[in-house]
Amino acid sequence: MNPVRNVILIGFMGTGKSSTGKMLASRLGCAFIDMDVKIEEEAGMPIPEIFAKYGEEHFRQLEHELALRLASRRNAVISTGGGTVKNPENMAALKQSGTIVCLKASVEAVLERTQARGTRPVLDGADKGDRREAVEKLLRERASLYEQADFAVDTSNLSPLQVVETITKTLKIRGVLHA
Repeated sequence: MNPVRNVILIGFMGTGKSSTGKMLASRLGCAFIDMDVKIEEEAGMPIPEIFAKYGEEHFRQLEHELALRLASRRNAVISTGGGTVKNPENMAALKQSGTIVCLKASVEAVLERTQARGTRPVLDGADKGDRREAVEKLLRERASLYEQADFAVDTSNLSPLQVVETITKTLKIRGVLHA
């Protein structure tokens, strides 16, 4: 059931890209790469520390370089960071390397899943005391970017396993996966 091309998961923070990605890679028998984790490993520090020490621009450069490297891979499920879609070059490279799946979730689900502070520097920075407003604003800003996906799955009321089932079924229908 191995896809020759990559499956790239995009979407806002808290939509389940990491948890779904791990399960999907396992189901497809291919590698799982979480871009945020890979950046942390390569930089030798957590993302909030990269933001604090070097700024968002430096982080976006690391993210961009990684996106270009990953686009040359095959047989991988790639979970992007929430802001990876902001760079058109990232999206163009990733789109050429495989199928882009956008995971979506309601504002309520995102709020529930991103409650912990200090782990999401973009959201923490945008949150001026009103987390809901920050999430809604960032979602509005990125909505058109997420529309570049080949298809989307709303994860609000689904378990990661149900999301994996939906993605797998859609990839088969589209001829990306051969049973």
